[in-house]
Amino acid sequence: MLAKITSKNQLTLPKSLVQAVGATDYFDVEARGGQLILTPVRIQRGDAVRAKLEALDITDADVAAAVAWSRTTTAPLLLNEPTTLEAAASDPSVKSAATAKPKRASVSKSSTKA
Repeated sequence: MLAKITSKNQLTLPKSLVQAVGATDYFDVEARGGQLILTPVRIQRGDAVRAKLEALDITDADVAAAVAWSRTTTAPLLLNEPTTLEAAASDPSVKSAATAKPKRASVSKSSTKA
């Protein structure tokens, strides 16, 4: 099938091709060997993620412990280091994800317009 690209680099996909891959709003696009490869991507909404976490019995405390564990400065696989999320969460040297303040990105105000 043919599809024409517009002057704004927009491409309309034939309905039959879109129906063949199922309903999706996004495609991963890559160039390979002179061809464009479109792969449908299904974005999960927040409520779907929360439902999955609930189905897996993952609580807010588990998530906070996992974040705290990932922020430790030492490798957890070293001897005498916490090897479970509970051990990392109980370590007083590890900041709690619930009390940690997010870092703000600094923005330079010295940019000039071209």
